[in-house]
Amino acid sequence: MEDRLRSFGLTVDSLIKGNDLTREQTKEMFRQVLLNEQPDLQQGAFLAAITSKGPTPEELAAAWEAIYEFDTVKVTPDVAGPLVDNCGTGMDTMKTFNISTAASLIGAADGVILAKHGARAITSKCGVVDILEALGVDVECDVSLVKKSIESAGIGIFNGMSAKVHPTALFRILSQIRFGTILNMAGSLANPASPTYGVRGVYSKELVLPVAKTMREIGYKAAIVVHGLNRDGSKGMDEISSIGETSIAELHPDGEITAYVLHPGQFRIEHARERELLCSFDKAEEALHFLRILGNEEVNSRKDIICLNAAPILYIMGKASSIEEGYDRAVEILESGRALGKLRQWVRTQNLEPKKSEERLQRLMEQAKVQA
Repeated sequence: MEDRLRSFGLTVDSLIKGNDLTREQTKEMFRQVLLNEQPDLQQGAFLAAITSKGPTPEELAAAWEAIYEFDTVKVTPDVAGPLVDNCGTGMDTMKTFNISTAASLIGAADGVILAKHGARAITSKCGVVDILEALGVDVECDVSLVKKSIESAGIGIFNGMSAKVHPTALFRILSQIRFGTILNMAGSLANPASPTYGVRGVYSKELVLPVAKTMREIGYKAAIVVHGLNRDGSKGMDEISSIGETSIAELHPDGEITAYVLHPGQFRIEHARERELLCSFDKAEEALHFLRILGNEEVNSRKDIICLNAAPILYIMGKASSIEEGYDRAVEILESGRALGKLRQWVRTQNLEPKKSEERLQRLMEQAKVQA
């Protein structure tokens, strides 16, 4: 036991000194963490050290492999097309409202099959699981119900902080910490349905290319990884930005990765004011905003940035020939009401009490209209 503690500690010390680990070393370290074979202090020190150093693509891939192998309940939805996931890692310096969830509904409304994998907020209060729970989606269900929702509604979400999804470790670790770690990235990639297409926001510009390489390493066929900035570049977001430039790494089907920058002006939208995009940290208030946007009753910068982030989903799935064209298509879908209809279907399908949840959603929609 002492030898194992010392060996683990020496590896943590090596990370603190800035040294990288091999894929094999990283997987073994994560195996010990996931299986709770090390004291909590050693586990926390390891997660902090590798996150602070900045994980390499090989380390990220190894962390994903360990989580997927040792701590993920796996399912295979019976669907006609490829599965897609879109999410952000959180941990960014600009706490925006929940953008990726509305963007995914636009994608699903256009026939893209979304197998989402998200979590409750760690460094804020409005994670994807939080907002969907407020809207009536059952986020504490078994993976079999999520599978059914993906098959029937074309969209479903696995709760990355649920013991029904990650029974060995993630739920235990994430419930005990309130800071972001490598688990925000590697854990989010450990999707029970193993999608092969994805749009992923990261909290740092320096992670854009490494995460794209990691997604290629673990079997993604096409992906877009993004990090956006505010107007003066002082803050970042795990989304495509409508107020500043966005760094992008695109994984193409042939395995090539290209890097480029997007600017809001490419989409003929006005630069938003930063405060308009911030989360209020009130789930009930954010749920009403969410419904007003889906109902096309809030025509503002929030609508713009949602369509901006739906665009790459439509683009990588061949619904649009470019991200710019994807933005225009996303606007049309949102204004048609199809995204709101998809939310209704999702609430009805990923639920053990569909009637009760539909009635709740209807009440929220009526409340949102009154306050519009």
